Amino acid sequence: MTVRGSETTAWLSSATLVATIATAGSLWFSLGLGLDPCDLCWYQRILMYPLVVVLGVATVENRPAVSRTALPLAGLGLCLSAYHSYLQATTDQCAFGGPCATVQWRMPVLDLTIPNLSFVAFGLLAVLLVGMWMRVKQ
Repeated sequence: MTVRGSETTAWLSSATLVATIATAGSLWFSLGLGLDPCDLCWYQRILMYPLVVVLGVATVENRPAVSRTALPLAGLGLCLSAYHSYLQATTDQCAFGGPCATVQWRMPVLDLTIPNLSFVAFGLLAVLLVGMWMRVKQ
């Protein structure tokens, strides 16, 4: 394996790890803590869950071109989680009809809500995918 190949594997492995932790975290909130996901949470899950498999397979096969598939999912998730975080910070009603503006859980140390954590995860994925793509293009 070349240096470039091992670099790509490191970028893909990191992205897979982020997606896996985000997926496990969302499952812990609903199954472990018994929190009901709102409509926007479901949409974010729909965008995050497949990334575990897509990025995992791309890591095993060392396919940096996966960024063309994964980046639109991460970008859309980033936008949704930003909107969700905005709703929680500014209003108590949601246009989707669900309890999307309700804060069900807050991280004790950093004061982050679940949509904030989703925003961080999608942001990390976007940075990793763009970074990998730029390194491969050199």
